[in-house]
Amino acid sequence: MKNEHEVLFNQVKTYRNDVLSVVEDVSEYESEIIPQYFKNNIRWNLGHLYLDQFLWIETLTKEYSSITKNLMKWFGFGTSPDNFTSETPSFEELKYLLKQQPIEIENCYRHQLSKEYPPIEMEMYTIEQVLIRTIFHEGMHLQAIIDIKKHL
Repeated sequence: MKNEHEVLFNQVKTYRNDVLSVVEDVSEYESEIIPQYFKNNIRWNLGHLYLDQFLWIETLTKEYSSITKNLMKWFGFGTSPDNFTSETPSFEELKYLLKQQPIEIENCYRHQLSKEYPPIEMEMYTIEQVLIRTIFHEGMHLQAIIDIKKHL
């Protein structure tokens, strides 16, 4: 029988690979385009996904990092590509970070998934619950990326 958490990490990796496969044929230039009626571009969506997964874990564990603090100004809720600067991670950098993130999370938290913390939004109190929530969020942004690609 597989470890119950192995299934969760396989899902996190699989859904992340789905996102990365959708942007595989997107150029850096295309990643910057904001089609009419859209608020963001593909690059922003990738940065937001990367930030969001860490933010939820940090909110739960109260273990904060400079990574999320730096990324908030570009990819946090309510931001847009208008906030980008020369320091904003590039499309290629974001793809690399997204590919590494599931491995990093598994390495850091595989033995803590069921550890209980004081509950946060939606009464989540474990990293496992947070990861399930971020999978749902990832699917929403995957669809946004697919929709943006249709308008490129």
